[in-house]
Amino acid sequence: MKDFCLSSYMAFRYIWKDGMDFYPGFTHRNFRPLQAEERIPVTTAADIDREIQQQIDALYQQYDSIGILLSGGMDSANIASYLKPGSHAYTFISSTGVFDDDAERAKQYCQKFQLQHHLIDITFDDYKKYTPIVMASKWAPVHSIEPQIYKAAIQAKKDGVQMILVGESADLIFGGMDKLITPEWTFDTFVKRYTFLEPSLVLRHPVSQNERFEPYRIGNNGIDVLRFMDDVFSIESSSSYLNAFAAAQLPYYDPYARLVMAEPLDMKRVRNGEPKYLVREFYAMKYPELPIPFKIPMPRPVDEIFKDWDGPSRPEFRSDIPMQTLTGNQKWQLWCAEQFLNLFD
Repeated sequence: MKDFCLSSYMAFRYIWKDGMDFYPGFTHRNFRPLQAEERIPVTTAADIDREIQQQIDALYQQYDSIGILLSGGMDSANIASYLKPGSHAYTFISSTGVFDDDAERAKQYCQKFQLQHHLIDITFDDYKKYTPIVMASKWAPVHSIEPQIYKAAIQAKKDGVQMILVGESADLIFGGMDKLITPEWTFDTFVKRYTFLEPSLVLRHPVSQNERFEPYRIGNNGIDVLRFMDDVFSIESSSSYLNAFAAAQLPYYDPYARLVMAEPLDMKRVRNGEPKYLVREFYAMKYPELPIPFKIPMPRPVDEIFKDWDGPSRPEFRSDIPMQTLTGNQKWQLWCAEQFLNLFD
């Protein structure tokens, strides 16, 4: 089972198969997204505004202090507009400089809505300190955002925050993953593109993960990318938030996760440079004075931190891994997997 779990983590950044765990007695937990029929259909930016307002109003009936993980992007910026003045907002920074633009835009959002802006500095020492905690909570290696989220959550609890908001699901629900959903993929090319780190490249005993893609095959060599993303990517992404906040014992809430587009995604608009067109219109409602920011993933300083790392040395890993060809996030996966094995093996 260890070989399967290592391969699954390399390919998808989580263990996708229930009942498969690294060691006896371990039970990993994955996020379970709401089904479409459980979500609230929205057609316009005004619909999104109304439905999120109702959700936030309901939360304020339960919690006195609600905070937010705030990046410089549209998704969390929109959510920030519903918080009461004086609420706490948390933005990541690093000496590597990868967060600089993000933090500056987040500062503007906080100034507009009179939020207390906290900058959470992320260092390699933080990864070494917090990664074992979130791995022990998950019973598996983790995504590189999890130690970051955990550190922010611990600070939020110290600040008296009782519930924290995130905007994590907007990309998936409203067509933000444009580089993945717009090309006309063949089955084989999508498998290669989506796989985060090919297990056979780095593991001595890789287990093929192609069976995870097979249910989405269309005909001989096509693939239903939108359904795959709804089913597979949603679990990978949201499970990171679920685990990090659970480890910190702080409730979190994603208002976008309760919504669904009432009409099919207009792929023509997405392909013509309007990914997340409803969220863009929503942002323009909330921040008419600001340009719509370019889409960037949540920054992480892993490129700089791991640029000179030689790679793993445990026997589960190949000795000829081409480390110079790997991204910082791929190196993180190797480092994190080795830390996990060192901790529990």
